[in-house]
Amino acid sequence: MAARATGNDAPGEDAPLLLYAVKQVELAVRAHLDELLRPAGITALQYTALTVLDRRDGLTSAELARNSFVTPQAMRDLVTALERRDLIARRHDPAHRRRLLIALTPAGQALLTQTRDEVGALEERMLDGLSDAERRAFRDYLNRARTALAGGPAQ
Repeated sequence: MAARATGNDAPGEDAPLLLYAVKQVELAVRAHLDELLRPAGITALQYTALTVLDRRDGLTSAELARNSFVTPQAMRDLVTALERRDLIARRHDPAHRRRLLIALTPAGQALLTQTRDEVGALEERMLDGLSDAERRAFRDYLNRARTALAGGPAQ
């Protein structure tokens, strides 16, 4: 992944691929999030799942896995750990009794509220030095890149 970029998109001959830079940012964010969330007793992956449920309550484990960027197998373990901590609860889907839907509990909501300011401060630190317009553009570029890749791996 650390291959050198070539062509018009590279600021210089020694510039790393953009994919490499994105991965570096992801790893830095995850390391900071893990450190920030450690006192709350959760990981960055667990936090991601909780924030997904905060926005979209009542997902199946498979839906939560897709929206949290983990495999269904990893989500099974994650859900078990969060349920043991009473941060989420599973209930039967009234329309499809065999499906289990996952929702935040009041304790899960409280944990998100408790960590919101610190997570916001981390995002602010990441974007320090960018103007409001640059922040909006950066968010737009990231969303467009994610949408472009949403169809799955390159063929």
